[in-house]
Amino acid sequence: MFNDALLTYLETYLTEERKQRFLDVLQNRTRWLTVALEDVYQMHNTSAIIRSCDVFGVQDVHAVENRFGKRLDKNIAMGAEQWVDVYRYQTTSECLDKLKSDGYQIIATTPHDNSQLLPDFYPKTKTALFFGTEKEGLSEEVMQRADGFLKIPMAGFSESLNVSVSAAIIIQELAKKVRDSSLDWPLSDIELLEKRLDWTKKSIKDVEGIINRYLSD
Repeated sequence: MFNDALLTYLETYLTEERKQRFLDVLQNRTRWLTVALEDVYQMHNTSAIIRSCDVFGVQDVHAVENRFGKRLDKNIAMGAEQWVDVYRYQTTSECLDKLKSDGYQIIATTPHDNSQLLPDFYPKTKTALFFGTEKEGLSEEVMQRADGFLKIPMAGFSESLNVSVSAAIIIQELAKKVRDSSLDWPLSDIELLEKRLDWTKKSIKDVEGIINRYLSD
């Protein structure tokens, strides 16, 4: 159960500006869109995508780390990993099963000819955007279980973009479409409170000691 009193107490350790900043950012946060990364090899790409999610208001990232392990470069994420929830999976199946059970449609980002163009795509239901490895793209399992395919229109000779660049373009455009819509895209009241508590804890030094003293009073 959420502890309102604890949040109120811990917020006394924050400046008014910090508390207001959290409220302002949370007003644009969404779980209507989520991002899934399948075995992205380059650490800087994973980190850059997490940063894009933070910048454009996507709260959750799901990372399949079957082949390459943890791929987060904190120097590039520049603190974004504090504000975005990253869920890690050992297998693609585990990630797909979780997202589908949570009600997400699976959209594979791929330059294949049968993909829908980004300007024409509208996320009318909760949408998980899958991005794959730099050279090989998404696995056959994702392609087989996907509910749809999405690509960025290209006007040059290159057939694809760097995965972190593609993710930034797609996340930015779809997040704007969602926020401009009448969809039920914002975080719920309880989710807002939970993130306020989470972010407040991450902003206070020795927060566990402070919480222990508070609970023992």
